[in-house]
Amino acid sequence: MIQPLALVFYEKLMPGSQLVNKLQDLNYRVQTVSDPALLQPGSLQESPLLVIADLAGGDAVLSAIAGLKADAATSHIPVIAFAAESATQAMEAAQKVGVKLVVSENAIASHLPELLNQALQIE
Repeated sequence: MIQPLALVFYEKLMPGSQLVNKLQDLNYRVQTVSDPALLQPGSLQESPLLVIADLAGGDAVLSAIAGLKADAATSHIPVIAFAAESATQAMEAAQKVGVKLVVSENAIASHLPELLNQALQIE
């Protein structure tokens, strides 16, 4: 069986490395990108099942997600974004550019299986 691919961008070592480990524990292949500008081209090349992005990357992350959602070849890919609980403006901005789920750093680590199920539901 082929493992599904998650494309992940994170700024902060924690919870980013925790997230990668938990995804691997859930039998996902994980490809990390070091620059949010690589999310869209990486999605075109690798065809991930989903993208997970750390909003700590600021406007660059929001622009990358907007580009991902604007491209017909990648617009179907669900995006989960996470941020510090105090980053309410970034969370609201992420929803406006098309992020399916926006959660806190604590929630992404604690509730990853449920978040994945919710993000991958077919509507």
